[in-house]
Amino acid sequence: MSQDYNNPAFKKLLQKLQEESWQLELIISGFAIFGLFTIYEPLTQSLADAQNNQLLYKLILSLVAVMSCAILIFNLVLHVLLRGLWIGALGLRYVSGEIEYDKLKYSEKFTRHLKKKVGSFDKYIATLENYCSIIFAISFLLIFYVLAITFTILTIAFIGNYILSSDWLPGWISKGIGIPLMVFVCFGMIITFIDFATLGWLKKKRWISKIYFPIYWLFSFITLSFLYRPLVYNFLDHKFGRRLSLVLVPFYILVLVLSSFYYQSSNYIHSNINSSDIMANVENYEDQLKDSDKFVGNAMIPSKVITDSYLKVFIPYSESIENRVFEFNPSLKPEEDVRGMRNNIIRINNSSSSKRDSLRREYLKMFNYIYSVKIDSTTYTSEFILAENFKEELGFETYLNLDSIAEGKHLLHVNRLRVRKGDTISWIVSRIPFWHFKD
Repeated sequence: MSQDYNNPAFKKLLQKLQEESWQLELIISGFAIFGLFTIYEPLTQSLADAQNNQLLYKLILSLVAVMSCAILIFNLVLHVLLRGLWIGALGLRYVSGEIEYDKLKYSEKFTRHLKKKVGSFDKYIATLENYCSIIFAISFLLIFYVLAITFTILTIAFIGNYILSSDWLPGWISKGIGIPLMVFVCFGMIITFIDFATLGWLKKKRWISKIYFPIYWLFSFITLSFLYRPLVYNFLDHKFGRRLSLVLVPFYILVLVLSSFYYQSSNYIHSNINSSDIMANVENYEDQLKDSDKFVGNAMIPSKVITDSYLKVFIPYSESIENRVFEFNPSLKPEEDVRGMRNNIIRINNSSSSKRDSLRREYLKMFNYIYSVKIDSTTYTSEFILAENFKEELGFETYLNLDSIAEGKHLLHVNRLRVRKGDTISWIVSRIPFWHFKD
């Protein structure tokens, strides 16, 4: 069975599949484009949520997914357009045949120029076929390249977090193992990239290739290149594939740069200004966020206009908040930090329920000590409790009595304590304007 690929019948089957592969390409591209456009918006929202809540692992996964989705959408749409042009060219050839330059009755100079530059119509169809097949194949190869970069960065992060900064290894062991390992991986990453960018130049030099081989072998596992290496070398041994590979990278960079342009209509006014006494940002108002894909800012109130006798204030949770709680009360920091990726099947809790509840109360007490609220110049006693908002985001919620404030415009201040150069100072988290009118 292992030698079936050398069988003439199998090679004949491959040849037939090659000739008819354009139909499969179009079917796969059509379904893939539909699916990718469907999931692209949820992926971008997941990425924005990870950035907003400072969730490192979710940020990495979402970023890889968004980049892969964007690459596939661009390549597959380009593939469908070129394949459509190729089909149109085939139909035109059936009707009109080859280009007959003599019938155009151009001058001799233009006829010679067109025959040299435009050439045969069959050659044009063959070139389109090559572009379509290579772009379709390279679309999925580029996803592996994105994964390769991601796994390399994760390897460096793993060495830094779990070896160099390890709490369970003696310092001399973590430094003795971690530093050489970090240097080797970083050096290997640079060397591997140089070999990739030069289309295998390091493999061509006899003595350099001997030094490079161990790095190449290790990074083939880190980057999972052993899964897609046949595709890479099949591109590199073909002149047309090499040229297209060299052109695609700067082309993607150009597309990325062009897509980052936007038009700014004012020198002073734009929608990304934080809320203040002269600006009301949508991210701070619950009723405006319900129909928006934006996420909650540093704090949120129900609406710009408050007709009730109370004001709800919500502060979304983030890991940085917990770090601040630990900074002000180190006794709350557990021996083993359970934040990060966890398995939902196997869950082990060493502390008792009553102990966790008392620590949770102490945690909330410390949060109320760090965070404070005031309306205009009046400070309110902070009584935040744990709650979820309408988007099922975990956070801290409190209610302020508005009976004593006049009707009209007011400014809510959310402050927190901050240690700076040994001194504890008050830091403005958010300022949210609102109007209060009695119903």
